[in-house]
Amino acid sequence: MIARLGAAVAAGILVAAMAHADPPRIVSVEAEKTGMARRISVTLEHPDEGWDHYAAGWRIEDADGKVIAERELLHPHVDEQPFTRSLSSVMLPDGMKTFHVRAKCSVHGWNEQSVAFKLSEVD
Repeated sequence: MIARLGAAVAAGILVAAMAHADPPRIVSVEAEKTGMARRISVTLEHPDEGWDHYAAGWRIEDADGKVIAERELLHPHVDEQPFTRSLSSVMLPDGMKTFHVRAKCSVHGWNEQSVAFKLSEVD
């Protein structure tokens, strides 16, 4: 009985830890051309818990992981999920056809996975 209870408690702790390890998920990305620059809008989803653990930003990278621009998020979005934030006046390198978006949370840092966004042929 005690062994079963201990195993159940350990399993519960493991499940809770895994739930808190969810990185911010990139739901969608949009790029709008504004003159020579672009306005990039990213929709994120993350189980924000408050000031101690929240989606803290996203960045635009080239194919090699070089950071082109970064959008810092300064507060949690506990009651606003998913949420969209934009970054204006983003200058992408000439000839760039695809960029990558990577998100971070205040506890776990930058996500290992990024999302590729292909620019339209019209751009």
